Amino acid sequence: MGAAVTWGLLGAWAVHDLEELATVPWWLRRRVPELRKRFPQVPEGVWRRAETTGAAEFATAVGVMGAVVGTAAAAGRLTGGRSGFYQSALTGFGLHGVMHMAQAAAVRGYTPGSVTSPLAVLPFTLWARGRLRKAGVLRPARPRDAVAGLAAA
Repeated sequence: MGAAVTWGLLGAWAVHDLEELATVPWWLRRRVPELRKRFPQVPEGVWRRAETTGAAEFATAVGVMGAVVGTAAAAGRLTGGRSGFYQSALTGFGLHGVMHMAQAAAVRGYTPGSVTSPLAVLPFTLWARGRLRKAGVLRPARPRDAVAGLAAA
């Protein structure tokens, strides 16, 4: 399996998370008051947490996820794409992109990550899964694998 399929996960993730790094802090400050009114069923603790998440804290979280995604990509490369960890991370990454697009639809506007999801996340995920399938190493997608991958993402 070529490096583009395995290390590409880390590359596509980096593109996506650069968008999030650049937009999350200001987006939260600007949109949480409006969203709190629009979605009163969301627990108040969620809104408080969103309002108090600073750029440094978010950047740290992105760095931790970068280490996880990098490890998954390395596992994929070392196993020719056969690694369950890599394949779960790839699936989770794609589902994460779908979630971003659903969030944008729910708020009827931009949400951090919603630009790179249809431009990088989903196309890369579908392409990489297609390459894995063609090579005969793609594991069947099971609901529990999707849940685990999404949870990791």
